[in-house]
Amino acid sequence: MVDIEAHHLPTAFDPFGEAEAKESGAPGTKENVHIRIQQRNGKKSVTTVQGLRKEYSYDKILKDLKKELCCNGNVVQDKEVGKVIQLQGDQRKNVSQFLVNAGLVKKDRIKIHGF
Repeated sequence: MVDIEAHHLPTAFDPFGEAEAKESGAPGTKENVHIRIQQRNGKKSVTTVQGLRKEYSYDKILKDLKKELCCNGNVVQDKEVGKVIQLQGDQRKNVSQFLVNAGLVKKDRIKIHGF
């Protein structure tokens, strides 16, 4: 008689196991793209996009975003996270829709943060 309970023992959690599994070369699969909103003074706000792949041309993406969304923006070099795209206003939904439609990122890899 085989003990069924012995086959379903919980295994130890490997915090690096999932990270190693994500190391594939497909576009948009390495890590998530984070879209955040930062409150400035008064009603003003800034939308930031980070986590895009390094081989993408951030300046071309920014140019297309500015033209599509009718807003201003720039690319900022951050010490910890690398290049970050900043856009004027609350553009979270518009940016995520643009990135998916352009084929740069898959929809399940976009994380939208903010209030």
